[in-house]
Amino acid sequence: MANNILVTGGGGFLGLEIVKQLLDKGHKVTSLSRNHYESLEVLGVKTLKVDLTNTEEISKLDLKQFDCVFHVAALAGVWGSYDSFYNINYMGTKNLVDKCLEDQVSKFIYTSTPSVVFGDDDILNGDESLEFPSKYYTHYAKTKSMAESYVKAKSSNSFLTISIRPHLIWGEGDPHLIPRLKEKARSGRLKIVGDGDNMVDIIHVSNAAHSHILAMESLSDRPELSGNSYFVGQERPVNMWHFLNQILEVYKIEKIEDRVSFSIAFYLGFVFEVIYKIIGIKSPEPPMTRFIALQLAKSHYFSHAKAKCDLGYSPILTIEEGLLKLKEEYLKIETIK
Repeated sequence: MANNILVTGGGGFLGLEIVKQLLDKGHKVTSLSRNHYESLEVLGVKTLKVDLTNTEEISKLDLKQFDCVFHVAALAGVWGSYDSFYNINYMGTKNLVDKCLEDQVSKFIYTSTPSVVFGDDDILNGDESLEFPSKYYTHYAKTKSMAESYVKAKSSNSFLTISIRPHLIWGEGDPHLIPRLKEKARSGRLKIVGDGDNMVDIIHVSNAAHSHILAMESLSDRPELSGNSYFVGQERPVNMWHFLNQILEVYKIEKIEDRVSFSIAFYLGFVFEVIYKIIGIKSPEPPMTRFIALQLAKSHYFSHAKAKCDLGYSPILTIEEGLLKLKEEYLKIETIK
């Protein structure tokens, strides 16, 4: 049955893929964002320009028309003011949830992140029983955990919610991970941190979007799933540095071979953070932070058994197929040049 669906951040990397997959299934889709996106206009998707941190703008929204809301929009990053992350990630989510409750929206799918459980240690095949750490190294992770907790707290028999935690989203059209990787590798500013044996989860954007739609569909059949969170990823974890070098190979960039110890990288991250805070530098981000050092050196991969059991999740695109799509996109762009 076709639904009327609202997607926040529908012009973003993940949001746009969710919009496309919903349209393919015959749903009516509206996007909510602060900016205009030509990519949505081409698809014929109506866009509501709303700042979720502005309660006056939100109060004017009519969400009664929507059967489900996908809240994808967020402020990501490892550096910046706490207030910026708090206002967008937590208050923006809270404002939207409260408006959904007021307008009696029945389903709400929240895009969370595995970063909500990242602390100091490796995570090896972790599952949803993992508790939030006592200390966060980024405002992003802290405010996303606060938002996820609020979504869960407001779940009920009449307001069905699921939080999806996709790990390291990648794929063709990626405006985040891949461009940063290419730029740092070309400049020689990227080194293997630690022993280089750390294993991580990744997820192609098509699989991340697929998991969100499965969450919506599952709530229709199994409302008792409301309030749950799910880790999602590819069919297997990968060696981080091998995978990053596979991506660089697609773009004919020399692979990363230089190394730095985790202890040195972590210490440098601490020093840069202190200097940037004292001077008041908000942008660009430091060349190293403690969170980045942990991300690059530690293993962090998860069991997807719960998502498979409850949502019927499995990747619709393999790692190898995703890399092939990247290569096809690159060759197409090179041909046009």
